Amino acid sequence: MLTLTYEYKANPTQEQIKVIEHTLDVCRKVWNFALGERKDWLNSRKSPVNACSIASEYIIGADAPYPNYNRQAKSLTQAKKQYPELTTVNAQVLQQVLRKLETAFIDMQRKGMGFPRFKNRYRMRSYVYPQLGKGEILKGNQIKLPQIGWMEYVKSREIPDGFVIKQVRVVRKASGYFLMFTLECNANVPDTVGAGHPVGLDLGLDKFVATSDGTLIERPRFLQTLHRKLKLLQRRLKKKQKGSSNRHKLNRQIARLHQRICDTRKDWHFKLAHKLCDGAGMVFVEDIDFRVWAKGMFCKHTLDAGFGQFVSIMQWVCWKRGVYFAKVNKDYTSQVCPQCNAHTGKKELKDRIHFCPECGYTTHRDVAAAQVIRNRGVNALGRSVEQIACGDGLTGTGNGLVKSRRSRKKGGKARLKPAL
Repeated sequence: MLTLTYEYKANPTQEQIKVIEHTLDVCRKVWNFALGERKDWLNSRKSPVNACSIASEYIIGADAPYPNYNRQAKSLTQAKKQYPELTTVNAQVLQQVLRKLETAFIDMQRKGMGFPRFKNRYRMRSYVYPQLGKGEILKGNQIKLPQIGWMEYVKSREIPDGFVIKQVRVVRKASGYFLMFTLECNANVPDTVGAGHPVGLDLGLDKFVATSDGTLIERPRFLQTLHRKLKLLQRRLKKKQKGSSNRHKLNRQIARLHQRICDTRKDWHFKLAHKLCDGAGMVFVEDIDFRVWAKGMFCKHTLDAGFGQFVSIMQWVCWKRGVYFAKVNKDYTSQVCPQCNAHTGKKELKDRIHFCPECGYTTHRDVAAAQVIRNRGVNALGRSVEQIACGDGLTGTGNGLVKSRRSRKKGGKARLKPAL
């Protein structure tokens, strides 16, 4: 089963916007009530039997079961008789809110994520239609949604043949409303086989990406470009009264600026990923948890670069274009010579040149690290760089001698020179 998600810009009418905002408001109330019910049950079990909690808590009987998804979904059906507002929203939409809360608690226990939070009117930004009903759903650039009707959207790309729309998520962003189609196709895509030209990528703050072929890409400052304007708006926000209309308008202006930064970064990541895939058969990156980088001294620059997002986009682009993608061990990539595999010692941040005292190989520090990453990825496949390169002049093949391109173009005898 192949699943894809396509995002489109929606063009709802004023009546449809009211329905969307009303649905988001009811979903927020259901989320907060269900979360409060679970939180009260957990707090009633915190204190020992011979002591009381310092804070006042609800007293819940010892035989009261834990309010999981099944019990809360059943209570939701019964609550519709007491609260008619719940009947104005699609029943499956409210059930998905409870299912999302159940997933949040599961992720908190298994993945170590934070405790779910209560949502105000700004934090509940999306809801999902798990089923769209029978009959005609799409008609040109319109889609039929429950309780909304036919809604226009910007059809920026066609839905691929063989795919069926399983569900639609309505998302509210600073720049408007968006529709996210979940597409499914009953097809099995085989894994990409490692073959072709290998490329290693080394990510860093000095150079965003350094490839094993010697390409150095500068790191663009997405946040720094608009930081002055963002700082000015946030300084004005501090003086606005909470709950006022002026504060709400300024908040929306700040949100649009943040989204502009985010969209620019994501667009650049996609274009760079496609550029790196051109001519590459295999792509290898370091297996790094960039959340650790985001807690260090250069946390602001790390978050501005978006390394984790770029690696995810790179993996998706490689899969889409049939390029093999893999992660390798990150340890000591800057302390090993890619030419002779000798340990060169630890380098400081100011040292930007790699020099091996054993073989004399000299190159840029990040390029050498990318070549080590490439070698580790190729060796993990059970092959050597020589077998994949096939005499293509890659650094680390043979005795470090490559043919001169000038002599190959002339058709004369190839001159040998050290590979730099």
